[in-house]
Amino acid sequence: MICETPEEFVAALPTYGALMGLDLGDKTIGVALSDLRLSIATPIEVIRREKFTLDAARTAAVQSALRTLHLIAGVSYYKAAVPKTIVLDAYAIDAGTAAFLTEVYENGLGEFAYRNGLNLRGKIVFPADAPTPAKAPAAGLPTHALVAIGGGKDSLVSIEALRRAGIAQTVTWIGSAPLIRSCAERTGLPLLNISRQLPSELFAMNKQGALNGHIPVTAVNSAILTLAALLHGADQVVFSNERSASYGSLIEGTGEVNHQWSKGWDFERAFAAQVRSHIAADLNYYSLLRPFSELAVARQFAKTDFYDAHFSSCNRNFHILGERPAQRWCGVCPKCHFVFLALAPFMPKPRLMTIFGRNLLDEPAQIPGFDALLEYQDHKPFECVGEGRESRAALAALAQSPSWREDAIVRRFADEILPQLDASDLPIAPLLVPVEEHAIPESLWTALRESFRA
Repeated sequence: MICETPEEFVAALPTYGALMGLDLGDKTIGVALSDLRLSIATPIEVIRREKFTLDAARTAAVQSALRTLHLIAGVSYYKAAVPKTIVLDAYAIDAGTAAFLTEVYENGLGEFAYRNGLNLRGKIVFPADAPTPAKAPAAGLPTHALVAIGGGKDSLVSIEALRRAGIAQTVTWIGSAPLIRSCAERTGLPLLNISRQLPSELFAMNKQGALNGHIPVTAVNSAILTLAALLHGADQVVFSNERSASYGSLIEGTGEVNHQWSKGWDFERAFAAQVRSHIAADLNYYSLLRPFSELAVARQFAKTDFYDAHFSSCNRNFHILGERPAQRWCGVCPKCHFVFLALAPFMPKPRLMTIFGRNLLDEPAQIPGFDALLEYQDHKPFECVGEGRESRAALAALAQSPSWREDAIVRRFADEILPQLDASDLPIAPLLVPVEEHAIPESLWTALRESFRA
């Protein structure tokens, strides 16, 4: 849309949303981004004009990335009312983009729909009024990786793998959590901290009865890091999602509901294709840990104690309104249960107890939590935890260990649950073998596979 007068421009502005401004100079292009209330503009990047065609491609990529972020982040607002009609006022999208967004909203809101008794299948319709665009050109991005860090073991394994492979990287996170910052600083690598703020009106609506629940956070964060990669000059956006993220909780009478769908292979594949076709042909999005199980990643993490005093996967330490840590590990949430269990076969017991400050496997009160991980008399928790077969294999291994077999939960597993299981499904070794389903660049994959094998 081109406005002929300042008055037309003001009238066309959205009531709420960020604007990007470009200052086109002879030698550089200045990029600035406003806040959501259109009151403050912050300089973001200076793009040097080496070739005008290159600058134009990168500028177009930034604009497309902003639209993609706008559309995906809209899921936070869609869920509040679940409107029957979705309207795009400022621009139009093509059928491919509409299909991609429908997939993200339907699957990413699966847990939200289940908890609120909703059926969203076939009811989320994005208007597709634009023709299919030409494939996005390359943006001329230098070889550099923006690596998402969440403060847990997984992203740290990825960071160290990229370091060994000699790939320049910037450790990137969204939000203000001190625990994540501590972990990021421990890497000794360049850091990028991105702020995200939801409007207070949304929380007020929730208090008044608006629908609320889980959203595909990784999808939103992926869109944010894609924009950041273009602005900061990086040709790779790297996450650390294992293959277990592709498997949800099997609920009787409902079927599969995947809490972490946007961490799974289906989303990774769809988002990567959308980035290459609509944003920049030379911007790669992938998960470095996609071929591996949670147990394989735990084994890799256990090879060094460099991050023992810094990492945390406890979800109770993080909240959308900020961080509320008392300790790095609460010891009672599903994430604490699973990380403790996944690390136990690969770590000396004293080291693991030092990390957590206690032995979670010797606390009878924790039995229901571990039963859920095993998918024993319950479905897998709505948390980012591994598959039930991984938990069963880990406990079966501990039941054979003199260091662990007398602990309350291990002993109970051996006495009550183990006799009901097929022994051929319990060895850990087959779960440590990587699969070929991934989007990792081939040269990097060769080095990564050998590193995990060692």
